[in-house]
Amino acid sequence: MHHAKVSGMDPKVHDCITDCLKCDTICTTSITHCLDKGGKHADPAHIALLIDCAEICRTSADFMGRSSSFSNSSCDLCAQVCDQCAASCEQFRDDQMMRMCAENCRATANSCREMAGMKVFAGA
Repeated sequence: MHHAKVSGMDPKVHDCITDCLKCDTICTTSITHCLDKGGKHADPAHIALLIDCAEICRTSADFMGRSSSFSNSSCDLCAQVCDQCAASCEQFRDDQMMRMCAENCRATANSCREMAGMKVFAGA
């Protein structure tokens, strides 16, 4: 789901949505990259983390875009999953795609951690 900048939306919320959607795209692209590379890249636990990260990023972006009262909780979980995914990607130091994925996951984790602590959503 694409989220246009909504009038009156907190700019930090918009930025976090953008970060999450970018992370979703990079993790999804990384899955194909890893499966094509094979070996340790295609380890089921690593692929599962990439899938989980993409899914929670997409869900968090959707929740924030709708101002769901679960946005803070979703962002907290998203930060945790992004951190774990980054750590998994960092084991492939010589792979530019994995470095890019790890860097993006770390940035998204930081953005989501900040969002999880904000009180901008109903019921937060």
